[in-house]
Amino acid sequence: MTSCTEKFGDKVDGGISGFFQKIGDFVGNKPKKTIAAAILLTVLCAGGFARWETENRPEELWVPQGTTAEEETNQYEQYFESNNRVNTVLIQSSDAGGNILTKENLEEAMKMHEKIASEIATVDDEDYVLVDLCVKGGETCKTEYDGECQCLITSILGQWNYDLATLQNDSNILQTINGYGSKEDLEGVLGKAVFNGDGEIVSAEAASLTYFLTGRVEVVDGSEVDPINEGWELDVFLDTVESIADEGSSISVDYFASRSFSDEFGGAITGDLALVQLSYLLAFLYLGATMGKAKCGPGSRWTLALGALVTVALSTGASFGLSSAFGLFFGPVHSLLPFILLGIGVDDAFVIVNAFNRERQDSRKSEDNEAIGARSGRALARAGASITVTSATDLVAFAISSSSRLPALASFCAYASIGIFFLWSFASTFFTATLVLDERRQRDNRRELFCCLTRKQELDDEDSAFEEDLYSKYFRKYHAPAILSKVGKIVVLLVFAGLLSFGIYGAFNLPVEDTEREFIPDDSYLKDYLAAADDYFPSKGIDLEITFEGSEKIYETRQELAELDSRLTGLSSSAPYIAEPVSKDTYRNVMTGLYNYLKENGSVNIGDVTLGDDMWPTTEADFVLTVANYTSRNGPGSEYFQDIAFSEDRTEILAFRVELQYSRLTKVSDGRIIDDADRQIDAMEATRELVEIWDDLPPSFPYSAKFIAIEGFKIIKRELFMNVGLSLVAVGLIVFFTVASPGAAILITFNVACCLVEILGFMYALGIAIDSVSVINIVLAVGLSVDYSAHVGHCFMVKGGEDKDRRALESLADIGSAVLSGATSTFLAVVVLLFSSSYVFEILSRQFALTVALGVSHGLILLPVLLSLIGPKPFASAEDPDEAGKEIEGEGEASSNDETGRENANSSEDSE
Repeated sequence: MTSCTEKFGDKVDGGISGFFQKIGDFVGNKPKKTIAAAILLTVLCAGGFARWETENRPEELWVPQGTTAEEETNQYEQYFESNNRVNTVLIQSSDAGGNILTKENLEEAMKMHEKIASEIATVDDEDYVLVDLCVKGGETCKTEYDGECQCLITSILGQWNYDLATLQNDSNILQTINGYGSKEDLEGVLGKAVFNGDGEIVSAEAASLTYFLTGRVEVVDGSEVDPINEGWELDVFLDTVESIADEGSSISVDYFASRSFSDEFGGAITGDLALVQLSYLLAFLYLGATMGKAKCGPGSRWTLALGALVTVALSTGASFGLSSAFGLFFGPVHSLLPFILLGIGVDDAFVIVNAFNRERQDSRKSEDNEAIGARSGRALARAGASITVTSATDLVAFAISSSSRLPALASFCAYASIGIFFLWSFASTFFTATLVLDERRQRDNRRELFCCLTRKQELDDEDSAFEEDLYSKYFRKYHAPAILSKVGKIVVLLVFAGLLSFGIYGAFNLPVEDTEREFIPDDSYLKDYLAAADDYFPSKGIDLEITFEGSEKIYETRQELAELDSRLTGLSSSAPYIAEPVSKDTYRNVMTGLYNYLKENGSVNIGDVTLGDDMWPTTEADFVLTVANYTSRNGPGSEYFQDIAFSEDRTEILAFRVELQYSRLTKVSDGRIIDDADRQIDAMEATRELVEIWDDLPPSFPYSAKFIAIEGFKIIKRELFMNVGLSLVAVGLIVFFTVASPGAAILITFNVACCLVEILGFMYALGIAIDSVSVINIVLAVGLSVDYSAHVGHCFMVKGGEDKDRRALESLADIGSAVLSGATSTFLAVVVLLFSSSYVFEILSRQFALTVALGVSHGLILLPVLLSLIGPKPFASAEDPDEAGKEIEGEGEASSNDETGRENANSSEDSE
């Protein structure tokens, strides 16, 4: 007796098959109109490009919107600039490990600086030098305040006022250097510094020279650009430091400019675009060689292979246009979409061609246009449900992740969902139409690209019905018998149980990491700079600033604020990991500086106001005046000029900031020094908790430019597992309503879940961390791994009979060839990207390869075994393989005796 579930399954299968039968009949009889309609639809969707928007700002891509870090940044920017640019040179002796603090080396460094300070950069017909662009700050030089001495520059060269003659006339340079500040201050600008017993500098292996430029950022088409500063960095700063190696100097340098990261990362991406093009070429070659005969001639399908790629291109164009019309932005990772759509589209193409081939019951010469159209209907009825299952699950998996709190991931997945919809639509229509036209071409013995020309050589007689290819014969004779034997089943289950156990272990240990360094190509000068910085300044960490607000409260708690260092001592070894406040680099507090100045010098030079017994001005108005005079550009506290925000009439202090630094939050992974995302998260959260308990101080909040990225680290792992989990639930529901069998749906979903867990395990083994790139590829893996299993599961349901082993064998012989061909073409395209120098393409290729290898293994090995053991009953419409074979044989004999009038029909015009 047929159960309700079985009746429901039969009804759904019949409905899907009937729907695609109608589509196939229409396309088969009107292929040219179908192609024209698909192209017209793409052109209409392309109108959406009028609303095309790009977005490249990290805070708008990888930062959850509405986070605390975003609020802190907005609050901070009310008072201070947050987009100042930094350009740093690490100066070393050309003799490895040599002392940089020799007069000869320092003179070479000074010459380099003078060139940087005096060279002109021309941007938009305007000339700029360093002093025009720098952040203005005091105490850069020992005694001067003009020229570059008014710029914020950190270096021991300021002890000679950045003047070569002054340095040359100095008879005791070490004594001058020791006047820079404390031992800790010197360690902030000198690498591997050596001190004598009295704490005086003796030697050092490196010296840092850092220039700060005022940000002039504009947002153009979603990208932050700063053409003036970027022009100076390229034409002056980078040009000067790059020339050091060519001048035979006694010094060597490693360097970094604010534009360096985008230059090097962008260059790597651009350089690898050729590999993407090569991957498309490999896909085309494989398609042409496997869809038909590799040698051009009767039976070849190179034009059809091109049609498959055009299908992907049309889907890409239509989806990009429609996504733009919906207001979705296009980010850097979106450039991966054409490649992803290629992998999915090729799979659908193979499934449709396989079904079309299997529905041929006569020789090509005996088919007229009507017969080919009918075959198109039967083929789509056969393949439609299969590609609908995979497309629907892919679409839903991406659609769920389009709700992610990470804007880049949400936009990418929305683009992908729309692309998959068009891919499904065009595969069923446009590609099927090209397949029908190609079949007519082959029947008429016309050439590939020159389809108007007929070959002189007569078309050979063919078998009356479809004959299995090598792949299908492999699955029937070798693959299926091996895995479906008793021993084979045991081995398969044991191997995949081991893989699942390994995957569970790896998934639980898979870390979230700050992989920013990995985006830099291995041959980049930035790698050398970061290695040198790690070597010479191992304790230098992320900058941190704490901002205090409110003039009245600041005055009331002036003494507590001046002694803030006492609250920050002893926090370096555990969260919040704030470095000890012992040097200019790790602690800069205007209140501390002012208090020390007033104790030593009084107020005579900074307003001459009355001081109380506590050495502070006695009124708030006098206090504000004193602070303003002290921090003016020519005042004794000019180094704090940028750290105070006054009201417009300068009668109130709106806010001031205390500049701190975190300890070095890095770790060693696989022999590489990387930033430790977990400790960065702990540091950020503990800092906020610390500031929150200072209820006796003015209202305050912490700020670090790095917090924006750290907020992303906080949620990315949770987002990953939540999205994957929801996608699996949705996949199970979609498979149930399309395959229409609870048993098959459960097995397919279980198979996909195991595959995903194993992918996570192998990611851990390969050292691939959870980051902004890998999380997108994991979402993608949900869709791809479903494809390989859903095709086999659906095919199992349409194979009749009581013998589950036989049904599993016939399923592999039927659909296995298409699944393996699709996986192989995707893998071949991926292989090219394994040689990429770009982190994005490198991770994409490795994860893609994992997904293909594990996905196809589960679909073609584990799932058939599970189906043979606990698979559900077939649909009522399923045909027993033996009966189907006899019927086809009979039809073939009948058709061979009835070819009257075929030749006239073959030469007739299209019914359209």
